[in-house]
Amino acid sequence: MVGRTHRALLALALAAVALPVLTTGLDAQQDEGGPPEGWVIRLDRPGSGQTPDLQDMPPGWHITTGPAGILYHPETTASGAFRVESESFLFDPGRRNEAYGIFIGGTDLDGDGQAYTYFLIRRDGSYLVKRRDGSGTSNLQGWTMHEAVTTWEGRPEGESTAKNTLAIEAGTEELVFFVNDQEVFRAAREGQHVDGIVGLRVNHGLNIHVSSLDVTPID
Repeated sequence: MVGRTHRALLALALAAVALPVLTTGLDAQQDEGGPPEGWVIRLDRPGSGQTPDLQDMPPGWHITTGPAGILYHPETTASGAFRVESESFLFDPGRRNEAYGIFIGGTDLDGDGQAYTYFLIRRDGSYLVKRRDGSGTSNLQGWTMHEAVTTWEGRPEGESTAKNTLAIEAGTEELVFFVNDQEVFRAAREGQHVDGIVGLRVNHGLNIHVSSLDVTPID
């Protein structure tokens, strides 16, 4: 008998033709079954445990953690006016209420001065907008409940995953954050980390499939 997890992954693979094609630095990948070529994983606390498992699994990538950290390809960048959008599927998190999502404005990601702005959600229906500056972090918007977030308990009946689409639109003056096409927060662009590397952030102990990570210029 095929389990729900395997059925969900099969459905994702069959849906590949309906999903947008990523045309950034993520095109070059290793042989099927291996991690995408060129991707970098940086843990929040190096040496804190097993490195997250990142697998190429069209459409997209499958991630299981491990300790918390960011995952990115250095050639995937955005600047000026743009929209970053990512669709993800959360598998059974058990009792964990850990966060996952996307980041923009990444700079010095392999150094002590790492910086980026990140946008995360949790299984309970809350979202967070935060920035990192070196070893420190600060909130733009603390954990906030919002009906736009598909919770684990609120996923459609019979589904083995909770599907959510996160997006950040960077305009000339504002950053606007969306969950499933609903605006949940906005902030002034000035003073934030905006131009730079785009990637994923996943906290510890999660099992997630990310089917897309798209960067689109805004006119």
